[in-house]
Amino acid sequence: MSQDLRDPVAPPGGASLPAPPPAPTAGALPLVPGAPTPRQRNGAAFPTPGAVRDEAAAVVAMRSERMFRVFGSYIRLTLPRQFRAVRLSGTMPAAIPRDRPVVVFSNHPSWWDPLLFMLLADRCFRGRPGFGPMDAAALERYGVFKRLGIFGIDLNSAAGARRFLRVSRAVLAHQGGAGGRAMLWVTAEGAFTDPRQRPLRLRPGIGHLAALSSEILMLPMAIEYVFWNESRPEILVRFGEPIPGGTAGEGRAPRPSDWTARLEGALEATMDRLAQDARARDPARFTRLLGGRSGVGGIYDLYRAAGARLRGERFRRSHEAED
Repeated sequence: MSQDLRDPVAPPGGASLPAPPPAPTAGALPLVPGAPTPRQRNGAAFPTPGAVRDEAAAVVAMRSERMFRVFGSYIRLTLPRQFRAVRLSGTMPAAIPRDRPVVVFSNHPSWWDPLLFMLLADRCFRGRPGFGPMDAAALERYGVFKRLGIFGIDLNSAAGARRFLRVSRAVLAHQGGAGGRAMLWVTAEGAFTDPRQRPLRLRPGIGHLAALSSEILMLPMAIEYVFWNESRPEILVRFGEPIPGGTAGEGRAPRPSDWTARLEGALEATMDRLAQDARARDPARFTRLLGGRSGVGGIYDLYRAAGARLRGERFRRSHEAED
C-alpha cells in the first residue's frame, strides 16, 4: 500500500513516527530552549517526537533559498576555472512529477561532488529545494553549508544512521518550492571510490530510505571526472530512470537490503553507460550544461595565437571541434 510522507507512517517493527514538522518560518534557529529532552531506551538517548520535529524543522529552516542562489553563482564562476565543461550523457529523465519527492543517489568519485550537486539542482531542478547529508565533523568546518540545505550526520555510528533517516524523511515530506517537492542528494557509496570499482557497494541507509514510501522517486546518477583533449578535465554525469520506492509492484514490501541491492544494480548500470560515452571522448554524445576554459594558456597559447594571426585565421583556444 502506498504511504504518503506527509502523513504519519509506521516503519518496519511497528514503531510509530511523528508527522512531519510544520512549514518553518524564515530565519528560525535550531532547537530552541525548552525543546523536549531525549528519552532513554536501553540506556541510549532516543529523541522524543517533539525533539524529532524540532530537529527536522531546524534543518529545513536553516536552508536559505537566497543563500543557495548566491552560492550557485559562485559555483558557476568556480567550476569553469577548474574544468573544461560539465556534460550530460543521455537525456534528463522524463516525467518526474512535481508533487513527488526525489532522492538523487550517486557514486562518489571526488571532493567536487557536493558542488556538482548544487549546480545540477540549480540547472536541472530549479525551484525544488535541495538537501543532503554530510559528515558532521566536516560540516562544522564549513558551517555555511547548513544554509544551503546540508545537515550533519555521524557516518560511523548507529545514531548517525538513525538521524539520517529521521531528517531525510522530514526533508522529503517538505512541501517544496515553486519547482516542486524537495529533493535529497546523496553520495550513496559513503566514501571516495573510483568509478571503475566493481562490484558497486552502497551504504545500507539508502535501502532503508527507499523503503520508506512509494511516494519517493529514487533517481540514480553516475559521475566521472576525465581528461580528454584539453588541459582541464571534464565533468560527466548521467541520470538513470527514476525508481518508485516503497512497496514492490505485487504489493509485497521489500526488505531494505533488497532495496539496497536493487539500487546498486541501477546505479552500476548507469555508471557503465556513462563509462561507454566517456571512453568515446566525443562531445557530440553529450549535452554541455556549463562551459569552461579551453587551451593550455601562457606562452604556448600566445605562440598559437600569433601563428593564427600570421595565417589570417581566427585563433581558437580549444582543441575540440565543438568550439
